Amino acid sequence: MKIIAFFLGHSRKVVFLSVAAGALSGICNAALLAVINTALKNRTPGWGLIWSFGGLCVLLPFARYISERLLTKLGQEALHRMRMQLSRQILAAPLLHLEELGSARLLATLTDDVPAITNAILLIPLLCVNAALVIGCLIYLGILSWGVFLIVLAVMILGIATYQAPIIKVHKLFQAAREHGDRLQEHFRALTLGAKELKIHNERRHTFIKEGLEATADALQEHNIAGQNLYTAAASWGQVLVFIVVGLILFVFPSMYNLDRAMLTGYALTLLYLMTPLQVIMNNLPQLTRATVALNKVNELGFSLASQGSEQAEEGHFQTDTWFRLQLRSVTHRYHRDGEASDFILGPLDLTFKPGEMVFIIGGNGSGKTTFVKLLTGLYAPENGAIYLNDEPIGPDNREAYRRHFSAVFSDFYLFETMLGLADNGLDQRATEYLQQLKLAHKVQIENGKLSTTDLSQGQRKRLALLTAFLEDRPIYMFDEWAADQDPYFKDFFYVHLLPELTARHKTVFVITHDDRYYHLAERIITLDNGQVARDTATAPLIPDSENRADEHHPHSSLR
Repeated sequence: MKIIAFFLGHSRKVVFLSVAAGALSGICNAALLAVINTALKNRTPGWGLIWSFGGLCVLLPFARYISERLLTKLGQEALHRMRMQLSRQILAAPLLHLEELGSARLLATLTDDVPAITNAILLIPLLCVNAALVIGCLIYLGILSWGVFLIVLAVMILGIATYQAPIIKVHKLFQAAREHGDRLQEHFRALTLGAKELKIHNERRHTFIKEGLEATADALQEHNIAGQNLYTAAASWGQVLVFIVVGLILFVFPSMYNLDRAMLTGYALTLLYLMTPLQVIMNNLPQLTRATVALNKVNELGFSLASQGSEQAEEGHFQTDTWFRLQLRSVTHRYHRDGEASDFILGPLDLTFKPGEMVFIIGGNGSGKTTFVKLLTGLYAPENGAIYLNDEPIGPDNREAYRRHFSAVFSDFYLFETMLGLADNGLDQRATEYLQQLKLAHKVQIENGKLSTTDLSQGQRKRLALLTAFLEDRPIYMFDEWAADQDPYFKDFFYVHLLPELTARHKTVFVITHDDRYYHLAERIITLDNGQVARDTATAPLIPDSENRADEHHPHSSLR
């Protein structure tokens, strides 16, 4: 099976040792049956039989313990390794490809598929024990009578063949259930993130529950139940076959063969003893099938991520404080938007930027502003044309180094509660000064680089995201509708004080905005319309001498 091959790939030695220990436990179990049957025949069992019984009673649980301990460790290591590998692949994959895959599929793989695979490894000792027990019992039946054993074996082969028939259908049912699981993750995401909108609109809430969440959950339930029922029916058929064989031995074979009562007793006892391990094997096969389906999903995701290439970090390619020109030369980007017949094309863009500029990016909704800044920051790779920094083209080998020039606060930003990746040289003190300037010190404290809370309003959370950008202190800043959630005071504070102070420190600032009352503060305004640069307008700078701004604006500002 695929799932066995997967674990063999992780640690062949551990799997073999565990299987051997599990098999030894099963053999001990079968040997115990033989000892018990022999003891029933002899009215006065000897010391050898007693010692055999005692030794097997000790060896059986010890072998099973060793088997389960080895595979438990392997399972946890495989779980950790797979999660880390997928997480690194996700972070290394291009952003555009992650957006196409969707967060629901990524989360379902990390939270559902990976544990399903690694939990399956815990079944291996159980299956080994019971498989060895079945084999041992069959050998014992052959020792008792080869003629009867061959008949029993033929019936068992028939049972296995008829059991396998519905398994193909079951696999398809579990595969369909897994696809519905992806969609259910999307509905759960909508449920948690859109709770306010669902609560305030009764018809929307009922439609979402009935036609979305409940319909998908019902389909998932139906496929799982149908698959499990087929497994149960197959297992029940196997159980019926055992009773049929027992009936043949008790009522038919004695008249056909010369079988003594001791042999009949041995056969009946062994076959009844076989029912439990067979039932255990049958009952756990659905979980192995689900694990195989999950493994296929993980492999598909991993292949999909790997096929898009890797964006691994390249250290020290650029000096972020010495750039002098950033150019977009005939840059274009194409992508499909839902509900539209044709693809959206941004560009071709031919633009040049220099240090210390304050650039406003304006345009209607859907004009390509956010796509433009994703290209500019290196999150998207141009389909045509190229971005040049200091006259050097940006490609896969230096894109990560290029991104280090940017600090960004996107409209759909994520706020980490810890200042990850920032040097701890007076970090808490500098962050506290920023918190005071952003009027958040009474709500949020920072200790060892960790914020005391992020449970704030959206406007306050955006101020905390701004705090992180300030602490990064990179040469180029990008703000995507940052002021949209701010009150008039902080909106004015952002445009009139913070942005000029950044450019006064020779930082380049890009701002996506609809706040036309502040357009006059920009040194340059780029207007996008349906993916094209409609206008690239230079305006009068707020302060003519940009080289001396640092001495003229807010000398005691904590931004310095």
